[in-house]
Amino acid sequence: MSSLTEKDRPIVQLLLNTGTCPRCILRFCCVGSQALYRCPYKDLMKDLKEFLKNNQEKEDTVCFDVVDPPCKRIRLEHTEEGPDELNHNGALQQIPSVNNENTAMENSAVKVCNVCLGILQEFCEADFVKKVCQKVNSADYQFTSFVFSVSLPPQLSVRERAAWLLVKQEMGKLGLPLAKDDIVQLKEAYKWIIHPQLSEELGVPADGKSLFEVSVVFAHPETEEECRFLATACPDCFKPAKNKQSVFTRMAVIKALEKIKEEDFLKHFPCPPSSPKNLCVALEIQCNNGAVFVAGRYNKYSRNLPQTPWIIDGERKLESSVEELISEHLMAEFKADSFNFSSSGREDVDVRTLGNGRPFAIELVNPRRIHFTAEDMKGLQQTINNSSDKIQVRDLQLVTRSAIGRMKEGEEEKTKTYSALIWTDKAIQREDIAFLDDIKELKLDQKTPLRVLHRRPLAVRCRIIHTMRSEYIDEHHFRLHLKTQAGTYIKEFVHGDFGRTKPNIGSLLNRTADILELDVESVDVDWPPALDN
Repeated sequence: MSSLTEKDRPIVQLLLNTGTCPRCILRFCCVGSQALYRCPYKDLMKDLKEFLKNNQEKEDTVCFDVVDPPCKRIRLEHTEEGPDELNHNGALQQIPSVNNENTAMENSAVKVCNVCLGILQEFCEADFVKKVCQKVNSADYQFTSFVFSVSLPPQLSVRERAAWLLVKQEMGKLGLPLAKDDIVQLKEAYKWIIHPQLSEELGVPADGKSLFEVSVVFAHPETEEECRFLATACPDCFKPAKNKQSVFTRMAVIKALEKIKEEDFLKHFPCPPSSPKNLCVALEIQCNNGAVFVAGRYNKYSRNLPQTPWIIDGERKLESSVEELISEHLMAEFKADSFNFSSSGREDVDVRTLGNGRPFAIELVNPRRIHFTAEDMKGLQQTINNSSDKIQVRDLQLVTRSAIGRMKEGEEEKTKTYSALIWTDKAIQREDIAFLDDIKELKLDQKTPLRVLHRRPLAVRCRIIHTMRSEYIDEHHFRLHLKTQAGTYIKEFVHGDFGRTKPNIGSLLNRTADILELDVESVDVDWPPALDN
C-alpha cells in the first residue's frame, strides 16, 4: 500500500500552490509506486485535495488505494542539510503558507505544470498514446517488442533544480534532508505511465533490450531561453559541437547545474519556477529498428566490375559494382534505409574472384522487415544470382554484429591463393621458371604501390609468399599459382613497381615481367559457416 504521510503535507500544499501537477508532487514526495502514477489525472488531483483536507488529529496517514509494487528506492537516507535562509539577492521566493485549504484548492487547478511543462499531464493521456501508436503502425515495421525513449527539453532540468531547492528548504524546516537522487526522475515516472499503455495498444511488451525503438522528442519554445544564464555562470560546460544545433544540450545543462552554486542559481532563476502558458510540443515521433546483418560469399566473374562504386570527382566510371548488385536486392527485401558493405579484403576491378568466393557482410540500417527464414534467405540468394552473370553469392545468411568480427580477425595472418598470367620480354623455357616451385616463405618488402598511393599512407610492408607453382605456356607466357599472406600486392610482386617491391618476379628471372590477368582462387577465411545450398 502506497501512502503520503504527515511530513508530506507541507510539500503537497506548497507545490500545489505554486502550480505543480499531482504526478510531479508525488515525485518530490519520493513516492516510488509505479501504479500510483498511472492513476487518472483527475483522480490524483482529487486524492491530493482529500489528503490536504484530512484532519491530522483524526488520521496521521491517508492512503491511496492502489496496489503497490516493491518500491525501487530507499529514500531519505542522506543527511544533506537544507539551505540557510538567503537574503533578497539570492533568496527563495517566500510562498504564503497554505493553511487556508481553499487557497490550495483554487491554485491546484493549474493548466500547465511549472516543473514538467505538461509531460506528466497531457502526454500521459490516451489520445497521445494513440497518436504515437498510429505513427508506429503507419511506418510498417516488424517487431516483437519495443523500447521507448524520450528526449526532454534541457530547460526541464533547470526547472527541476528550482523545484528541488524549494522543497529542500521546506523539508529543512522539518529537520529532514532531501537529496536530488531521492526524487523520482521525470523520465522514469513518464515511462512508468506510458509503457503499459503503449504495450496494450501495440500488442507487444516493452523491453529495455529491444532493437525496435519508439522515440519522442519534446520541445517547449516558450521557455527555451531559460538555460542561457548557465552559459555565463559555467562557460566551460557549453562547447559548440558539429552535430548539435544548440550548445544547450541536456547533458551540458546537467553538467552546468552540477557546477553552479545554489546561491548563484537562485540569483538568476525564480524559485519556484514560473507557470508557463503553453504545454510542451511533441516535435518528432520516430521509429527505428536495430540493424540487421547479412553475410555470405561472393564470386566475381567480370574483369570490368569494381567491388564498390567507382566514382572519381563525382563522376561514375563504371555502371555498377559487386556491392550494388548484392545490396539492391537486400535493401528491397528488408526495406532498409541504407546499408554498409564490408568484406575480407578486396580485388581490383580487373581481377576475378573464383573458388569458394570472398566473405562479405552487409549491415542493413533501420530495416522494416526483419523476420526471414532459412528458406527466405535461400530464395533471396537465388534472386541475386539470377539478376546478373557478373557475380554469384553463396551461403547467404543472417548473422549477429559480433560474428562479423570473425571476418576481420587476424586478417593479415590469413592466406590467399592466386593465379597470375605473366608475360616476359625475353624468351623463357620450362627450366627457366622451374626454380620458382622450390621457393618457400619468400619475404617481400613492399612500398605502398604507386597506383594506391593517393588513398593509402606511404609505408614499407613486409609480406610473405608462402609457395609458388609455375605452369609453362609458351616462350613469353606462363601461369603462376601463389599462396600468399593476405594483403600482398600480387601485381607489384610480378612487375616490381619500379623497384618498390623487392624481390619480384622480374628480378628473380632477371628480365622484365608483367601481369596480364589475375584471379583470386581462394580466400582462406572460415566464415561465414557453409550452408547446404
